[in-house]
Amino acid sequence: MSTVPNCRVTALNPVAPRGDGEFVIYWMTAFRRTRYNFALQRAVEWSNQLNRPLVIIEAIRIHYRWNSDRFHRFMLDGMVDNAAAIQASNALYYPYVELQSKDSQGMLETISKRACIVVSDDFPCFFHPTLYQRIAKHWSCAIELVDSNGILPMRATERTFTVAHSYRRYMQKEIVNHIDDWPEPEPLNALKAKKLKELPQVFRERWPSCSQRDLSQFSLGKLSIDHSVQPTDVKGGTRTAEKMLASFVGKKLGNYSEDRNEPEKSGSSGLSPYLHFGHLSAHEIFEQISATNRWTPAKLGKPNGKMHGFWNMTESSEAILDQLLTWREIGFNMCWRDPNYDRYSSLPNWAKTTLAEHASDPRPVVYTMEQFEMALTHDELWNAAQRQLVRDGVIHNYLRMLWGKKILHWTASPEESLEVMLHLNNKYALDGRDPNSYSGIFWILGRYDRAWGPERPIFGKVRYMTSDSTRSKFSVKAYLKRYSA
Repeated sequence: MSTVPNCRVTALNPVAPRGDGEFVIYWMTAFRRTRYNFALQRAVEWSNQLNRPLVIIEAIRIHYRWNSDRFHRFMLDGMVDNAAAIQASNALYYPYVELQSKDSQGMLETISKRACIVVSDDFPCFFHPTLYQRIAKHWSCAIELVDSNGILPMRATERTFTVAHSYRRYMQKEIVNHIDDWPEPEPLNALKAKKLKELPQVFRERWPSCSQRDLSQFSLGKLSIDHSVQPTDVKGGTRTAEKMLASFVGKKLGNYSEDRNEPEKSGSSGLSPYLHFGHLSAHEIFEQISATNRWTPAKLGKPNGKMHGFWNMTESSEAILDQLLTWREIGFNMCWRDPNYDRYSSLPNWAKTTLAEHASDPRPVVYTMEQFEMALTHDELWNAAQRQLVRDGVIHNYLRMLWGKKILHWTASPEESLEVMLHLNNKYALDGRDPNSYSGIFWILGRYDRAWGPERPIFGKVRYMTSDSTRSKFSVKAYLKRYSA
């Protein structure tokens, strides 16, 4: 049946689709978009094959850690765009926003009893894996999970990669086998089944949907979430994501390799929040970068594990592709392969050994979680980075590494430093709670890195960074002024 590669499709239970079901459900949980979405494409294929209407259910629940106005507003922006995109198609879109904790309990299981099959998103991080394990044991309906996370399928390898070089070499060898397995840009255009007018009344009364207008004007104050973490100026949704992508490719890509590490230059892509919330596909990013380079697969070089030279594109294009296909996707490999990806025990043995050997070293200063969160350290540059995180939901690329290294320097133990980094990042970062952000945090403590010398107090053989060295490399005066107290 499927044009979706088999290695991207996982049957969550051994149940066959119901021939007498009323509709096919696409439960949109991680890939919150209608474009370049293998999961939606799979649901469309089932709908066409079974000749049953397609229902797209996108829900926002509040029963999760670090819920806040910031993340809900970003997701609501995306739902507004999805409502507009799906309206003209043959699919029925059903957006639901949970008002009180656990209001949504039983919602999908109830409607699944009338479905032929439920297709959902195979995301390996945060609450998703536990949720899938739970429903697999209790639902009577056939359930499929589809991987639309990255360019390479997560399940294409049986190996957990521990360093970027080895993953990069693997990716360079494998990409030729997947470069033609591309998601449809507009999968809903292929939907042939008739549109369902509405879901059963008893369901709508218990779990009412939101209109497009309600979504755009939604009052976050009536939700039982953290209202202290306010939305940023960054708007969510696929429309904004595509504008950001076009702006990056058109205006920033040429100087990306030089500008991305400069704190006073807006050289980064700014796309990570849209990738995290599923408003943008890695495939679409790759496609636009390829187009601007007039690239074809015939230009692929020999696999060498190096950052440059394999794609035969410009240096900046190869730099962003290394972020997209190596550093982003090695994080998905870790999260899918190791359920302890977010625990200290998942660090490489050499890092745990050297940090343990220096765990009792005197710290120059020890700050509390509250002092870190309020940016009340003695280091002006670190405080500015923390304020950027709180205000903007991001930290500048290079300063994010320094931010983490100093937390390790100023906490009583490496285990406590991990707790601080995870809490602050997951509470404030628009791209937090994501395989890519876990990679960045654990890199601070040695994941995907190697032992460095000379051996230092507290850090041992873990890579060392200081604010003074950062100041010597980059101009930071304007950055400090912008994020001053």
